[in-house]
Amino acid sequence: MEGEINNFFKVWILVLASLSYCYVVGKTVSKGTKRLIFVIPIVCLFLMLPLKLTSVNLGVTTSFFITWLANFKLLLFAYGKGPLALDPSLSFGRFLVISCLPIDIRENPSHKSPKQKRQKKWHLRFTIKLLVLAILISVFNCKEHLHPKVLLVLYWPLVYILVETILAVVAAMAGAMVGLELEPHFNEPYLSTSLLDFWVNRWNLTVSRIMRLAVYEPTLSLWAPLVGLKWAQIPAVVGSFLVVGLVHELVYYYVCRVPPTWEVTWFFVLHGTVLTAEIGLKKAFITDTWRLPRVVSVSLTLGFVTLTGYWLFFPQIIRCNFDAWLMQEYAALGEFLRNVSQRLMFFS
Repeated sequence: MEGEINNFFKVWILVLASLSYCYVVGKTVSKGTKRLIFVIPIVCLFLMLPLKLTSVNLGVTTSFFITWLANFKLLLFAYGKGPLALDPSLSFGRFLVISCLPIDIRENPSHKSPKQKRQKKWHLRFTIKLLVLAILISVFNCKEHLHPKVLLVLYWPLVYILVETILAVVAAMAGAMVGLELEPHFNEPYLSTSLLDFWVNRWNLTVSRIMRLAVYEPTLSLWAPLVGLKWAQIPAVVGSFLVVGLVHELVYYYVCRVPPTWEVTWFFVLHGTVLTAEIGLKKAFITDTWRLPRVVSVSLTLGFVTLTGYWLFFPQIIRCNFDAWLMQEYAALGEFLRNVSQRLMFFS
């Protein structure tokens, strides 16, 4: 674990140095193809750096932060778009924080009293989720006594709460560093009333906003003159989900180090296809006077996400014993922290 921590620090020193270079490029090179040429080597470097890490926790978070989000932010930045579009108010420190962390600054900060009320509710929900996460980790530590189908059912809440916890901690630290109010990462996805609601309004909103800027809007602009704006939404939506699926395949490779099976890509292509069909059906049949009851729409949405997840999203994770590695790393991390605390007590 100690060697992995050292590799982790080396990787992030390279990340910060690379982003410092990009900040200088933004100040000295005009946006467009010329700036893209200067940025592409950093994008390639960020694709390679996660290979230096073998830890599930450190490898997944690093690949998500830099290979996925930072790379797309840098590609947008090359053309003067996205959250890194340089303006006089974007300081060097904020450029580093925004580029390497999965955060979005809230454009219209809320007033004090509603903000406090919203934070109180969020803290209560987050505390409950942490308790559920602790229970799930305990359950997976005893997985040899449980039926495989029971464990499969528990994968969705484990992944969801684990990802939300990691991103919430990162957002809290980043918010303290930039001194600004940040957009949330999740919006209670278990309350989704449709696939559109799930992917656009509730699940991993930082990714949704970046992919809209980096993939959906350019694809829409490309196809609109050819087939019209209405039909251009189909390749834009499916193309966005295809890119997300391919990036997931890359993250899976960083974790499992086995050739891709393309199951997770088909998971996202399937969701993109069904989502376009859902949008078309809503335009044709759903009106303000007739809608499915909320309990029915939520059940159908979560049922579809859950069943397709068990079919296509989780099999590769299960085959590479993701949960076993995760539990082993938590145990190793606990031992590492105990050793560090003992050394600090000895020197003090």
